[in-house]
Amino acid sequence: MDFYGRNSLHGFMDEESHPPQSPPHHLSIRTRLDMYDQDLQFSPGRPSSPRVNPAVHSMFPPGSPESPWTLSPLQTPSPALLYHCIASLHRQEGNIYSIALSKGLAFTGSDSNRIRAWRQPDCTERGYIKASSGEVRAIFAYGNMLFTSHRDCKVRIWNYTISDHFRFKKITTLPKKTSFLMFPKTSSQQHKDCISCMAYYHTEGLLYTGSYDRTVKAWRLLDKKCVDSFVAHESNVNAIVVKQDDGCVFTCSADGSVKIWRRVYRENSHTLTMTLKFQQSPVNALALSTTFNNCFLYSGSSDGTINFWEKETMSGRFNHGGFLQGHRFAVLCLAAVEKLVFSGSEDTTIRVWRREEGSCFHECLAVLDGHRGPVRCLAACLEAEKIVMGFLVYSASLDQTFKVWRIKVMPEEKLCFDIGPADRSDSRTKTTMEYEISPVLSPSWVEKKLHGNHFQ
Repeated sequence: MDFYGRNSLHGFMDEESHPPQSPPHHLSIRTRLDMYDQDLQFSPGRPSSPRVNPAVHSMFPPGSPESPWTLSPLQTPSPALLYHCIASLHRQEGNIYSIALSKGLAFTGSDSNRIRAWRQPDCTERGYIKASSGEVRAIFAYGNMLFTSHRDCKVRIWNYTISDHFRFKKITTLPKKTSFLMFPKTSSQQHKDCISCMAYYHTEGLLYTGSYDRTVKAWRLLDKKCVDSFVAHESNVNAIVVKQDDGCVFTCSADGSVKIWRRVYRENSHTLTMTLKFQQSPVNALALSTTFNNCFLYSGSSDGTINFWEKETMSGRFNHGGFLQGHRFAVLCLAAVEKLVFSGSEDTTIRVWRREEGSCFHECLAVLDGHRGPVRCLAACLEAEKIVMGFLVYSASLDQTFKVWRIKVMPEEKLCFDIGPADRSDSRTKTTMEYEISPVLSPSWVEKKLHGNHFQ
């Protein structure tokens, strides 16, 4: 596991933007669709929010300061959620850095110069795009458009079609080439370091890119121009999301802050409206969960916590609602669909959280622990189901595996959970919780963690 040996980890978000290239190999695919009905796993619902009754916290004993492990409930049968890994792929051409879902396809960007397209949900390979500009650090899909960022700090925009074969065509490169004959010139609009994240504002046709050079740039696709560029943070920009209702832009950084930006009315410039800073550790990931009545913003940090903010309906301000605890090490990636939040961590696990309707109460429904290395990126989508809510979760890890999980969540009103003896009058039934020390990391990775503080 030589790719873990960095002096500064910060949740794997501060890696060098130019790792050595590995020669491409074919992927070995292992699918387990035929085992689905035989191997369903069950997971109990577990509350994990500072807003819950104090009796809940008494159920979770504190971890020892001398040990990296924390105590967690045993996974006892519960009707809350069913999950199963339906496909697992192992790749030998480098780590996957990003996943995007669109039009029944899953796209992956990696160390290699190939953007692979996989059919959902069984991950049969439909084809790939071979780019000449190196590794793909960030990838984003919308409709039939695919946005990819590369080693040369530029963005490629592709158009793809799905019929009998996967076909693609490159639309443009951002910024446009400014070379004259044989004398190439670096554009002043170009990022100076690795582009780590992207987001697309559908209404205005604006593509936002965040970079390790601490800046955010807004690109207008109509004329393929950079219409705004601003220094967003004091360190690497690690994630960016856009609220489609009003075009609000959220960014997070290794400087430990989450910031909210708005476009100036009838202009292309952006102004800072709020800075959300509730932790000192680097913030690695963001996710936005919007429903008809409310909007929640989630951020994942290197200290293993997930902070969340709720938007006030009247003022539009985001108020800190609390934080979710459960991961042992850094939270590297987040995804939100409906009322579910999925978090991938350096501790090799993926946690499934559900927000209670009309409140800030969250519970951890499941811990998916199929990976043997830090979970680097996630993507999730709804899957059509008749009675229960179905989800597909795609995860990629630094163990060089790419997995697909099928998750079925039972209706919320059927769940029963008792938060302690003080609330016996509550109609929820008591669930017995037991605890054990449950290390999930490989011995070599634990050894690295114990013999050096990677977060300094």
